[in-house]
Amino acid sequence: MSLQVGQPAPDFTRRSDDGRTVSLQARRGQWTVLYFYPRASSAGCSIEAQRFEAALPEFERHGAQVIGVSTDTEARQARFRDTCSLTFPLIPDSDRSLAQAYGVIGGLSGLLGMTGRATFLIDPHGTVTWIHRSPNPMTHVTGALKELEGRDLHPVTLS
Repeated sequence: MSLQVGQPAPDFTRRSDDGRTVSLQARRGQWTVLYFYPRASSAGCSIEAQRFEAALPEFERHGAQVIGVSTDTEARQARFRDTCSLTFPLIPDSDRSLAQAYGVIGGLSGLLGMTGRATFLIDPHGTVTWIHRSPNPMTHVTGALKELEGRDLHPVTLS
């Protein structure tokens, strides 16, 4: 079943390809842009990642952190990071549990084991406020920024 707008984002704590601990719970009080991509170092995924990297100052201005996820191994993610000169966290999801929790297993109904291309905007309370599912790597960054521009983007103090 696919995750829907208005639902709580599935929590996770994972190690990124460069050794950082990335936790959605630790992001409470801040916006998160969580994007899934099919395959590290493929043409479309490289374009999309470089577009997210180029837009990081805009995302940061809105108080949002970008996190990328694919079912690739940590080593493949690390090569992808180096090739594309990425600074945001990349999460290897080789067991596909995060992709399954977010309902993004794609590629011949999951037979290829890759994720579909999808971007989730998660608010400071951990609720999914926007979802964009499209194979077009050119639309995810602009769509997420447009959504952020129309929202109250100040960090929230959670009680």
